[in-house]
Amino acid sequence: MGTMTDFPDHDLTAYRAEPPGRARGAVVVIQEIWGLTDHVKDVTDRVAAQGYVAVAPDLLRHVGLTPDVGGRLFDLVTRGTEEERLAAQPQLRAATTPARQPEFAAWAVPALTAVVDALVDEPGVEGRVAVVGFCFGGTYAFALAAADRRLRAAVPFYGTFPELADPATIGCPVLAFYGEDDHGITDGVPDLEARMAAAGVDFTARVYHGVGHAFFNDASPSKYNAEVAADAWQRTVDFLDAHLGGRTAT
Repeated sequence: MGTMTDFPDHDLTAYRAEPPGRARGAVVVIQEIWGLTDHVKDVTDRVAAQGYVAVAPDLLRHVGLTPDVGGRLFDLVTRGTEEERLAAQPQLRAATTPARQPEFAAWAVPALTAVVDALVDEPGVEGRVAVVGFCFGGTYAFALAAADRRLRAAVPFYGTFPELADPATIGCPVLAFYGEDDHGITDGVPDLEARMAAAGVDFTARVYHGVGHAFFNDASPSKYNAEVAADAWQRTVDFLDAHLGGRTAT
């Protein structure tokens, strides 16, 4: 189990999980639009178990989307009756709209950079920092990679590339995962690949057939695909190992 830590200069708290031995780098884990849910904390714990300091900033609390609010909406949308799902849609829009505004991004990217500031010189980290993000967090994984050239690797899961970001400012390899049936995002991948290539970014997009959005979220039975999620996880672990310096003895 991890602990909560504060970044008071940025009105930010975060869930932090420690590796079992000496750290061999650090990973910022960015949540889905549901907030800092138990699923996000579990993923953060899993990253830490691979040997990294893992920190999941509670970005959405800044606009009132607390884990309790996000968890309640998630349950209604994914497990409720059809009537409950329809009734939850206006609540979901009201809760998430503030996080889609330019003002939020103007706060969130510097806040994420502050998390990197805190991690980069820690013992065992020594400059080796990566980011992994899901959905909303996939978009912000791209955004952080474009804003902070200290990152050694970025792994966005089914995130859109931020409208105002420039691929040319990305200084690390990027491994991005998509579900083929997630057309609103995945249909844009060929154009993004071309933009990344033109900018000279080491960019790999892996599109999984037969799955849609949120295939990694094992708290959502209707979207989760265990086989695809396991493959994406192993590729993520291998990618982090390759770009944060590989495994060391503990």
